[in-house]
Amino acid sequence: MEREMEREAGMGCEMVLIGGSYEQIVFGYRIKRPGQSWDPEPDFTHHAHGASLTTVAVNDQYVATGSKDETIQLYNMKKKIDQGSLLYHAGTITCLEFYGTTHLLSGAEDGIICVWDTKKWECLKSIPAHKGHVSSLSVHPSGKLALSVGTDKTLRTWNLIDGKPAFIKNIKQNAQIVQWSPSGNNYIVVSNNQLDIYALKTASINGTIMCKKRISSVKFITEAIIAIAGDEEHVRLFDTNSKRCLSEFKAHDSRVKVMHFFQVAQSYVLATASSDGYIKLWQIDIKKVPSCPLLLSEVNTSARLTCLAVWLSNPASIAQEVEEQEGAAINKHCKEKENKIKVAPLDGDEHPKKRGKQILCKRKMAAETKERRKKFF
Repeated sequence: MEREMEREAGMGCEMVLIGGSYEQIVFGYRIKRPGQSWDPEPDFTHHAHGASLTTVAVNDQYVATGSKDETIQLYNMKKKIDQGSLLYHAGTITCLEFYGTTHLLSGAEDGIICVWDTKKWECLKSIPAHKGHVSSLSVHPSGKLALSVGTDKTLRTWNLIDGKPAFIKNIKQNAQIVQWSPSGNNYIVVSNNQLDIYALKTASINGTIMCKKRISSVKFITEAIIAIAGDEEHVRLFDTNSKRCLSEFKAHDSRVKVMHFFQVAQSYVLATASSDGYIKLWQIDIKKVPSCPLLLSEVNTSARLTCLAVWLSNPASIAQEVEEQEGAAINKHCKEKENKIKVAPLDGDEHPKKRGKQILCKRKMAAETKERRKKFF
């Protein structure tokens, strides 16, 4: 019952802050009970690549990191093992994004977008996306569309079903960031210090936010609230409807390099990483956005951070995995019991007494299974 209450409250999961650096190192800091305690504990450091890291992405099971060494490294967070490398791109890996548990998309300086199957880790599609570098990509919540921007000054919409371009738009400047809103009804495109908000229905700009300095990272908090960080120490929250700045706060002592947003234990949390080496967690009160976010915790990696993600364990998937393992073990046990009982044919049927023993065995094991599941949950 206690485990069930914790899961409902969002506190049945663990969290790992993943930071990549210029020094080719991946850092992991574990938070065991987010929502109750936000203190990060060192979990691992790994010399992941032969060059500086550029991007990191996570889903329920995996962490994927990209680097200037042209490789993608995979880590199975549930099994805590190095899953291996993906080799396809001929250029720096510039962007990675998971779609659920089924696919990973990667973009690189070779102008190619690859769609990977996360079961067999095969490249399902190789899309010649841009004449220049692929700077950023974003998958629509439906999984049917993707957006990409590159150094050829184009914004491209991709049909992921057939891997063909659905729409190509020329833009005036090279864009560095493209991102869908949570609903998928809007998307944003960032060029230097300018953020344009597009409507999906019209594919036209319905608003622009101008910042004083170059924008380095953007994250949607809600459909109507967006966090923007740039080449400075502050993070600003904007209203995407009015394009008005709702609040700003000093997050670091030097420029904010990257951000990651997530929800856990009924909290809206923005993670920030800086060139000063710190990773910080900020709790945002949606009802009181103008107030300064609450600093939950911070950790000093003593490295020049380049990318950031937060891996969250999924209690439901863990429960399912344990249940499947228990089920497999019980089935194996039942089969072993059945094999020990020699079935003698009697008028074309099993001996009634021995058949009864098999039925009793299965019923007993089913009852044990039910009891174990009660204890687990």
